[in-house]
Amino acid sequence: MHRWSQLFIPTLREAPTDAEVASHKLLLRAGYIRQLGAGLYSYLFLGNRAINKIVAIVREEMDTIAQEMHLPALNPREAWEESGRWAGMGENMFRLKDRRGAELCLAMTHEEIVTSIARSELRSYKQLPQIWYQIQTKFRDEPRPKSGLLRVRQFLMKDAYSFDIDEAGLDASYAKHEAVYRRIFTRCGLDFLAVDADSGSMGGSASQEFMVYTDAGEDLIASSSSGYAANVEKATSQLAPVADLAPTGDGQPELVHTPEQKTIDEVAAFLGVERVHQMKTMAYIVEHLDADEKQIKAVGKARAVVAFLRGDHQINETKLSAIAGGVLRPMQPEEISVTFNAPAGYLGPIGLVAAPHPKKPGTLVVLDAALEGRTNLIAGANKEGYHLRNVTPMRDFRPTLVADVRSVNEGESDPIGGKPLRIGKAVEIGHIFKLGYRYSKSMGASVLNKDGKETTPIMGSYGIGIERILTAAIEQSAAKFAAQSIAQNAGDPKAVQSATESYALPPSIAPFQVVVTITNVREAALLAAGEEIAAALEQAGIDVLLDDRDERAGVKFKDAELIGVPFRIAIGKKLAEGKVELLNRLTNRTDDIPTAEVVHRLQAALSSSATHN
Repeated sequence: MHRWSQLFIPTLREAPTDAEVASHKLLLRAGYIRQLGAGLYSYLFLGNRAINKIVAIVREEMDTIAQEMHLPALNPREAWEESGRWAGMGENMFRLKDRRGAELCLAMTHEEIVTSIARSELRSYKQLPQIWYQIQTKFRDEPRPKSGLLRVRQFLMKDAYSFDIDEAGLDASYAKHEAVYRRIFTRCGLDFLAVDADSGSMGGSASQEFMVYTDAGEDLIASSSSGYAANVEKATSQLAPVADLAPTGDGQPELVHTPEQKTIDEVAAFLGVERVHQMKTMAYIVEHLDADEKQIKAVGKARAVVAFLRGDHQINETKLSAIAGGVLRPMQPEEISVTFNAPAGYLGPIGLVAAPHPKKPGTLVVLDAALEGRTNLIAGANKEGYHLRNVTPMRDFRPTLVADVRSVNEGESDPIGGKPLRIGKAVEIGHIFKLGYRYSKSMGASVLNKDGKETTPIMGSYGIGIERILTAAIEQSAAKFAAQSIAQNAGDPKAVQSATESYALPPSIAPFQVVVTITNVREAALLAAGEEIAAALEQAGIDVLLDDRDERAGVKFKDAELIGVPFRIAIGKKLAEGKVELLNRLTNRTDDIPTAEVVHRLQAALSSSATHN
């Protein structure tokens, strides 16, 4: 039996001043973690117990579809050069040399390593599919470690990799992981969303992020009651129809003098039009990474990229970058002059020569899909001090292509059910990718197919941030406690402040499911009853912590709340009536129950909490 009096649980009454988000403050105050350096944390007794419970859930579910391995964290440069990521990872990767001068890195992920194993060991389609996973420490030279365990330089990750003979096989492996991830996060007690996402540096054709809404997050996601969910980097929406302006003159583009009117709002006020009737010009240069130089090189590889959007819309650079196929940066004044033959502030589409195809030389010109079919727009005239009326896409100019390159806005209709979109911050807890052939092809992995011909296996990659499950659970619970307190204690600032620093972990991942608090250990009857009840709970398979410290009851109650244990049994004065107090912190309900019913009642409460997760 775990006795609080014998454990190392260094709780703090106040959070360090540099702790920013709720989970960071509470993990420190509860004695779960202590900071060693920037982005480096030690997991103390309670933190390690919670992490181990999460790992156990992840391992149990992953074992239903995959085989566990353990791969080296220290990797030779050569493996990463084969995939092209030795340079591509840039300064995010920790690099070092051994005593012989050989270059190595601390792995951020293990696509290269599992592909090298597959290349050496897999020979036939009969050996496929294969799904391998590990739970391993990863490293990232994070430029701005912050928010406790949310942005760190050393972290624990479950990463998995699939090898299949064809796309149908990859679809099946991807679906298996999606189902397993849903079970994992549900068992961990999280309210989560699976959202369409950008694959980023991982590459591949499709990916999904598993997200938890929280103000501590750095990602933005859009979702609706229709079930639609996507990272804002990928999100789309339906727009309400817009009435176009009536044409002026003969309806052809008409030059209008707009001295010193450069911004969308300035032009709208000057001409008496709305922003929706204007065309916004966004000008970029797309550049590509030079693998040999480990940095972006523009010489011979730069291309002008111009996007036209509705005046009230914002560019989504991730969407545009995916179309352009490289890293975007804003055009400099001299580059604007060369591309448009005009100064910034008056840029527009007419006279701009667009490449005939995205893969052909020339300026890549993208018309946002929201402007398709629009007429009589206001646009820059590519002449200082002037704009144009009556600009109509496809009649007056032809872009290289039409595509969705805008960011969605709160309240717009989702694309599947027409329900209003909610946009909010979120934390990513898992990510699954269809990698395709990027690694298997670049590293020369192949097997013989049914016809005896060599074919390249298709791959998938699947990650879960172990610590992020813990932090997301705390953030989620703390937000609920805060909302309830604000609603119930609006006139009591102290009560509100106290609740904003409270949380209760789901029983499946809490370091203990219940704390048995003996309110006064100097009373023999209370001490004996506490010992007996704790032993009975432990025998029933419940993870119990006995608070047998010689402390005031108030101190014990505060500490029990601080460490996030979801249930508390208080052994106090009502023992004389044969009763103890059961507090369910997940529902904020307190009941006086007979001592003989403690095990049964707690088992029922635990079962109910698991059902509602």
